[in-house]
Amino acid sequence: MRNINRIILHCSATPEGRYTSANEIRKWHVNGNGWSDIGYHYVIRIDGTIEQGRPISKPGAHTRGHNKDSIGVVYVGGCDADMNAKDTMTSEQNKSFRMLVMAVRTLFAEETTIHGHNEFSSKSCPSFKVDEKFNDMI
Repeated sequence: MRNINRIILHCSATPEGRYTSANEIRKWHVNGNGWSDIGYHYVIRIDGTIEQGRPISKPGAHTRGHNKDSIGVVYVGGCDADMNAKDTMTSEQNKSFRMLVMAVRTLFAEETTIHGHNEFSSKSCPSFKVDEKFNDMI
């Protein structure tokens, strides 16, 4: 099993309210980027449903230079109707992300930290500051 030190949260960069699934994101990554699989380990749909992406036993393809020791999680949304960055995380997605973090910390280590993609790149993804939104989990 991989040594996991952090969870990195992303947004799908899709407009608020648009339904997107792990299979659709997988198609974007495989057909559009030429990758072998979806880059994220988990996808959290608008209704809070958590879908499995890439197996956690394999490094992701979600944060350049930080895939080896992390789990990539993406929530569906992150943009307004004009495709500007916006925190569109629903309460159901929030609850699911919190449950997922607790499960990962139980499986790997309680010290597993959580981060936003924007901490490692100049992107706005996940469209908010993780340390502010989830400060009770830091």
